[in-house]
Amino acid sequence: MMNAVNTEQQLQKRISELESELAKRARDAAEKEKQLERYAADLRETFKQERARSQQLRESYMLTVRALASAVEARDSYTARHAERVAAYGLQLADTYGMRLGDDPEIEFGFLLHDAGKIAVPDAILLKPGRLTHSERRIIEEHPANGANIVRDIAFLGAARDVIRHHHERWDGTGYPDKLAGEEIPLAARIFAVVDVLDALTTERPYRRASTIAEARVIILQQVGTHFDPTVIEAFQQMSDAEIERIKLRIG
Repeated sequence: MMNAVNTEQQLQKRISELESELAKRARDAAEKEKQLERYAADLRETFKQERARSQQLRESYMLTVRALASAVEARDSYTARHAERVAAYGLQLADTYGMRLGDDPEIEFGFLLHDAGKIAVPDAILLKPGRLTHSERRIIEEHPANGANIVRDIAFLGAARDVIRHHHERWDGTGYPDKLAGEEIPLAARIFAVVDVLDALTTERPYRRASTIAEARVIILQQVGTHFDPTVIEAFQQMSDAEIERIKLRIG
């Protein structure tokens, strides 16, 4: 009888110990859950702050890039708003092509700063109304390499350098400064080459009237496979005249 009582007492004691252990584990689990909730709240707040700082930094970068682009264009009244138009055309064409730029602004920076190297071109050449001599043309053709050198050590313009250096390369390898051909030319630069010519053709110049978008399209199509990447032109053909006109009117 005594053994049965002892066994029951031991069993009750063990049950009490287990219940106490379970209660302790439940308290520990609840405390850990609260800690995790605090960690999650801290992470959300940190992420929010980092996102705000990142947005501020991006806006600061964009202001700097636009200021430099404006400084380049200020030297030539006939290229006013050119950088903004080609950047808008280029982003639209890149999207149509399927080049997902996402939140990375570096390609847009390259579109805006494509002519940064013209800062080094003398006014007598840059603003010359007549035909350039061979030596003057050579100086003009140095501007892509000069532009790439200007931004070489600016970390946030990494991918932009490809556009700045290579936007005058041609699909057939006869462009400059490196005579790259075909897919050797960075895709962003191949896209930009099309919209750069589009804007040049559809903008009034002292020596010629502006072409209509339809007229410019015909001229561009004549250079498929020589100046321009055929696959980029396929995407360009998907952009309607009305879509291009809207961008042109919005920017001016």
